[in-house]
Amino acid sequence: MVKLIHTIADHRDDVNCCAFSFSLLATCSLDKTVRLYTLSDFTELSYSPLMFHTYTVHCCCFSPSGHVLASCSTDGTTVLWNTQSGQILTVMEQPSGSPVRVCRFSPDSTCLVSGAADGTVVMWNAQTYKLHRYGSVKDGSLVACTFSPNGNFFVTGSSCGDLTVWDDKMRCLHSEKAHDLGITCCDFSSQPVSDGEQGLQVFHLATCGQDCQIKIWVVSFIHTSGFELKYKSTLSGHCAPVLACAFSHNGQMLVSGSVDKSVIVYDINTENTLHLLTQHTRYVTTCAFAPNSLLLATGSMDKTVNIWQFDPGTVAQARSSEEQPKLFTENWSEDDVSTWLSAQGLKELVDIFKINNIDGKELLTLTKESLADELKIESLGLRSKLMRKIEELKSKMKSLSSEIPDEFICPITRELMKDPVIAADGYSYEKEAMENWISKKKRTSPMTNLVLPSLVLTPNRTLKMAINRWLETHQK
Repeated sequence: MVKLIHTIADHRDDVNCCAFSFSLLATCSLDKTVRLYTLSDFTELSYSPLMFHTYTVHCCCFSPSGHVLASCSTDGTTVLWNTQSGQILTVMEQPSGSPVRVCRFSPDSTCLVSGAADGTVVMWNAQTYKLHRYGSVKDGSLVACTFSPNGNFFVTGSSCGDLTVWDDKMRCLHSEKAHDLGITCCDFSSQPVSDGEQGLQVFHLATCGQDCQIKIWVVSFIHTSGFELKYKSTLSGHCAPVLACAFSHNGQMLVSGSVDKSVIVYDINTENTLHLLTQHTRYVTTCAFAPNSLLLATGSMDKTVNIWQFDPGTVAQARSSEEQPKLFTENWSEDDVSTWLSAQGLKELVDIFKINNIDGKELLTLTKESLADELKIESLGLRSKLMRKIEELKSKMKSLSSEIPDEFICPITRELMKDPVIAADGYSYEKEAMENWISKKKRTSPMTNLVLPSLVLTPNRTLKMAINRWLETHQK
């Protein structure tokens, strides 16, 4: 479930962008202002609104720590603000003087990228505030930008529909036409789809555009030297141009906002629609998930920002069967299936199943016909008994899927934790998974991408006891 818990109506004109830090919400508008709100009760901070820009503020974004806010405007500037005082840290002028349409911090906060209406893209040093590197696309305005979670690449989208990949030295590595009528937004999922051998990491990238489409791409990063971009699928649901898209902090949901005035929340694994939100009365221009809570903000040309609260069950629902804990049947090995058969009094079928390499996924696809025709099980009684047991497994698996508390799931493996530990970022992880994460020289938090102040892992005995109690009551 998702419910509307608050509406902000302080802007005097279209809301163009909204962004979360761990404790604040920022919004910006055609009315030339940037506003800041606390997440505790959504009251506006005493020094808000932030006023400097002389024309429309198109985009705002927080640094990963949340201590700095960037805003960019038609006036050709990108401004950095101290979020604790509201004071201006610096004003960075686009070298071409062109209207700045988008800005984004790198995951390590060392640089900021700004993209302009004339196609220029600038990488600024976020510590010295100096121009670091400069580039441009051939056609169109730069209106979208997102950094890869590892910070080695960033992607820009143009009003001509081109998706361009840049490395951290501002070299253009790849460019292709992604949307026929222009890209409007793009976002990387911060959580990997998979983390394979030899440093291969795979992430989802979402893009949306004036062609009314949302496209999902699979981006593979190999060490720090290469990448591969592949189109995966197109999400349906909107009947007008899609202006914004954003992943949830755990990568399980994607939200989009459209000219059709609707907001759609998708399960990224099944690509099904989880929620259709229709409270805005004009174009939905922006949407953003909070980084550490189940909050969603949507902004519109109706001058409002709506704040939505998700039920934890929605997040649990938005996990694919492939990502469920090994407690579930589809993750069973062939040996697990053999053990289960024996426990169900079907030991005589073990050899048949081993010969045919039946694992958990295969087990769940079996039918009475396949048991008779493919596995050659002649006994009608055995076939009927086995099918009853399989149906019981499916029913139990469905029940468990909806009941596992999200805090019992490791953010790295997406599996039920057996030996949870607390890392220096305050999050709990499966011990082995976090040790492997650190051993690969990843000194950053899997959840926040910030540098871990310490690599010490502390056993979370309270959480382990809670998981064990849950298992005792749910595996009977």
